[in-house]
Amino acid sequence: MGFKAILREIVEESGGGLGGVIMGYDGIAIEEYLREESGVDVQTMTIEYASVLKEIKRTVGVLKTGDLEEVSIISERCCVIVRGISDEFFVSLVLPADGNFGKARYLLKRAAPGLREELK
Repeated sequence: MGFKAILREIVEESGGGLGGVIMGYDGIAIEEYLREESGVDVQTMTIEYASVLKEIKRTVGVLKTGDLEEVSIISERCCVIVRGISDEFFVSLVLPADGNFGKARYLLKRAAPGLREELK
C-alpha cells in the first residue's frame, strides 16, 4: 500500500479528519491526502509546525529520553497529531477541535510500521 492510500485510510477512518501529511523535519512534504472541504490549510500548517517539531526532536535527543514518538498540538479550531516514523520523517493528522482524538492517535500508531516500511 502506498503513502497516499495509507493517508487516505487514516483520514477517512478517523471520523472527521481534515487531512494527513507525511513530511520531513525539514518541512518538505513527500505525500498528502486532504479533504477538499476541510477549510484549513493543512499543508501550510504542517510546514510551519515542522520547525517546531525539529526542535522538539533535538531536545528529546539531548535529554536522552528515547525516540520522539508523538506530539499533539491542540488549538481552538483544530488538533494536529504528529507521529515520528523515522529519524527524518513524520506523519501528521489534522482534526477539527471536536474530532475523535483517541481514535486518530490509534490510527497513526497502527499505520506507523507500514509507513516505515514504505520509506525503505
